[in-house]
Amino acid sequence: MLFKAATSLAVLLAVFGYRNGRVAKHNFLDVPALPDAYYVGGNWRQHCSIVKDEKTHAINFCEDITFWDHRDAEGRLNNRYVLLGCDPNRKAWNTVMGPLRDPEPRGYLWLFSTADGSSHRVMLDNYPDGHDFHPLGMDIYPSENGAPSNLFIVNHARERTTIEQFTIDPARPAQATHIRTLTSPYFVAPNAIALTSSTSFYLSNDHLMTRRLPHHLGRVLPVLETTAALPLGWLAHISIENDGTLQHAFAALGVSFANGVSISPCGSQVALASTTRGEVYFYDRNTTTNALRFTSSAPVPFFADNIMYDDVGSLIVTGHPHSPSLVAVAANETGATAPSWVVSVSPNAHVASASDLKDRIYDSRAPLSASRLAPAALNHEVETLFQSNGSVFSTSSTALRDSESGMLYIVGLYEEGMMVCRP
Repeated sequence: MLFKAATSLAVLLAVFGYRNGRVAKHNFLDVPALPDAYYVGGNWRQHCSIVKDEKTHAINFCEDITFWDHRDAEGRLNNRYVLLGCDPNRKAWNTVMGPLRDPEPRGYLWLFSTADGSSHRVMLDNYPDGHDFHPLGMDIYPSENGAPSNLFIVNHARERTTIEQFTIDPARPAQATHIRTLTSPYFVAPNAIALTSSTSFYLSNDHLMTRRLPHHLGRVLPVLETTAALPLGWLAHISIENDGTLQHAFAALGVSFANGVSISPCGSQVALASTTRGEVYFYDRNTTTNALRFTSSAPVPFFADNIMYDDVGSLIVTGHPHSPSLVAVAANETGATAPSWVVSVSPNAHVASASDLKDRIYDSRAPLSASRLAPAALNHEVETLFQSNGSVFSTSSTALRDSESGMLYIVGLYEEGMMVCRP
């Protein structure tokens, strides 16, 4: 019996080492030798600055950001804003990392103008009394010819995680009107949203076993699922009928810590981040049925968090290079910081063979090349856009790149403000 148990344990460890050895070594055991800061567009001191709310410090712990585009009747881009979902109370209420101590203070929405750099808080109108607001992933439909936009936000409320639907009118951008709260037994651990229409979206579920489980189960099982990179997460597609009922369909199963999700500008491809595998998965999308077919993957040099395609089809991937440092920040340890890293993942014009990729050096401009931590991708080229050891900007979770202006916007899970880098 003892021999069988030891053999089973050895097999499990061998499988874990084979599947997760790279990530465990470079992003868990080792502390990456990152610089204070690096920006691909030039000297970060001259090109980058942090937008803050100096009065109330409410632009704080903003996990996700997304572009809110305003288009004219012909579909031309007239204006672009950055919408921020912030939760300064995240260290007291985080259903992914913990703790679940105090769900009372609500989070905030902020709107930043890419035209003049101004920002203001977005007030929640018609929001139910006594209903928590802890924003995580979100997406907003473009405003077309001045029409209001539908906005969907993952809300880690105290009783259960829900999806909140709002509308924002370009004529009144300081107000988001609450429409409905969406609930479903399939919303086990919702994380990120990517809209497929004004009333439908892909939704990632990062865990099967969550911290909401009772007693010690909620403390042990989610950590086991995360640490062992168990493939228990998934991606679903949700459609809202006219009467408010939901149609749910599984789009991708068996994903370890399914996190950020994004749809390519042409709509034919979907990307999904697997955090604990340190990879991004790519799928061909049927634009009629929203069914997906896996095509390829690309390793990244960190625990991938949120992802977003830019206007020309490069995927901007943001994440956490050192998990223990992130855990220390979440635990509010004195003086703790966690590093940041943002890369672009672009399709390769020349698809290499697997033998060509062995020991290939790429991303050679960055102080710490991604090739030191992750092998080259077969179908994609990875380039560092920003990296920091945490002293300049910490806990990066989402980045957006405006392809026309060249601007880069970055927020951190436990960081104050939004980093704005100019070309």
